[in-house]
Amino acid sequence: MRQKLRENGLSLVLVAIFAVCMVGQTWAGWLADNDDRVRHGGAPEALVAYLHSGHFWEATAENWESEFLQMFAYVLLTAYFYQKGSSESRKLDAENPQDRDPRAHRRRPGAPWPVRHGGGWLLRLYESSLALAFLLLFLVSIFAHACGGLAAVNAERLEHHERALSLGEFVHDPAFWFQSLQNWQSEFLALIAMVVLSIWLRQRRSPESKPVDAPHSETGSG
Repeated sequence: MRQKLRENGLSLVLVAIFAVCMVGQTWAGWLADNDDRVRHGGAPEALVAYLHSGHFWEATAENWESEFLQMFAYVLLTAYFYQKGSSESRKLDAENPQDRDPRAHRRRPGAPWPVRHGGGWLLRLYESSLALAFLLLFLVSIFAHACGGLAAVNAERLEHHERALSLGEFVHDPAFWFQSLQNWQSEFLALIAMVVLSIWLRQRRSPESKPVDAPHSETGSG
């Protein structure tokens, strides 16, 4: 058990932090939404009902959407662009193991199934599967954001005896894009900071950092 925990410690800790934050967000959002309902003369709703509300899904999916967009763009951009001195870049003038052709290593022990038995479109798909997975998660999240936001807006419009909007009308509303773009810009700002700060700053033991004694001009974390 100790060995399993050591081997999977990073993902387990991240899942635990996510769970704590998710529970905290849900609880705080539920209290805030009920407070708003009471102030407007409505009745508070149960927590289970809140989990199906537009208020919950709009706020949640809005953030997931920006995170998955960030990771999709980062995986894709780092495959083609360099930044001298950054630990987040591939090496400029040395071999990068990520660049090698998997077709020459089909017999490698433990190679993934698409490498050992695939070929043609299957292997080409697997070669880009990480970026494609993040792209799919982004598309699902932005759709959930749109649906949650639509439900929240229509609930408010109903209170004011206004016509409900369609999904198409809602995604053409500047408010929807304001919500998305304010998160997108912050995600890309964080990426800029990570790429640039890793040129001069270090974190011992982290694979996201260059070795502490590495010159500033050294590129890549290896």
